[in-house]
Amino acid sequence: MMTGSSDKMGGKDQAGGGDTGTGVITRTQSETKKPALYKVLMLNDDYTPMEFVVHVLQRFFKMGIEDATRVMLHVHQKGVGVCGVFTYEVAETKVTQVMDFAKQHQHPLQCTVEKA
Repeated sequence: MMTGSSDKMGGKDQAGGGDTGTGVITRTQSETKKPALYKVLMLNDDYTPMEFVVHVLQRFFKMGIEDATRVMLHVHQKGVGVCGVFTYEVAETKVTQVMDFAKQHQHPLQCTVEKA
């Protein structure tokens, strides 16, 4: 502790009515950027059974039977359909899981990733 009537802070004498040594600290706050999103697309083929596609959509994309059937029919009729939108790492993981699962069951089902 300091003794005496003149406490020096900021280079000026506090007793003399000068700078008190206090100030405002400003902190710049950087905004966190949201990660880019990617669509997982399923491609139609003439060999993979519709029931298998519905099962894949339920298992890997957590869809109910109605949504999985709707997406499967869209893929069947239009040639391609969106299974979900995810960050890049999640989308890539889902594509790999689907492709591995289809290969294990000897189906040529294809999935791909596209920037949303």
